[in-house]
Amino acid sequence: MTGKADPDKPARQKSDNSSRPANKRGVARLAAVQALYQMDIGGAPLTNVVSEYTAFRLGKEIDGEQYRDADEQWFKHILAGVVADQKFLDPYIHTALKEDWPLKRIDSLLRAILRAGGYELLRRRDVPAKVIISEYIDVAKAFFEDDEPGLVNGVLDRLAHELRSPEFDVKDADGQA
Repeated sequence: MTGKADPDKPARQKSDNSSRPANKRGVARLAAVQALYQMDIGGAPLTNVVSEYTAFRLGKEIDGEQYRDADEQWFKHILAGVVADQKFLDPYIHTALKEDWPLKRIDSLLRAILRAGGYELLRRRDVPAKVIISEYIDVAKAFFEDDEPGLVNGVLDRLAHELRSPEFDVKDADGQA
């Protein structure tokens, strides 16, 4: 998969008018994906990564550029939740992927996006599924230019329909689905 930005360098929301301005939860999601990627690639423990991000990255100036403030608690909840639920999340994500693309074959950055989005779909019932999907598509667009945002959309949509089917059972005026 091509068109990937450097996940080790903090991604920023695009400054053009084609993307929505980042909110603190959106920034937290982006940072959480980067942290999950870092943990997956480098094997750093959760506590070390959380400490590094809260002390040196979230809302800080990096390489002369000021990064937006993030909802620090949201960031921590996503990371801790993905770590705690990974053995449960991974099989769900695996079944939402095409048969010839097992989760272990997916790029580690894309895997981090799917895990974070999957965690929120599973555990954050206070956030509508469509909002979660949209937010993680935006995260994918911060790193990828090709087909990956579509893959994130498809996988998270399948997960949402499975994990939160009542949100998608919309009835018309006659009570028909």
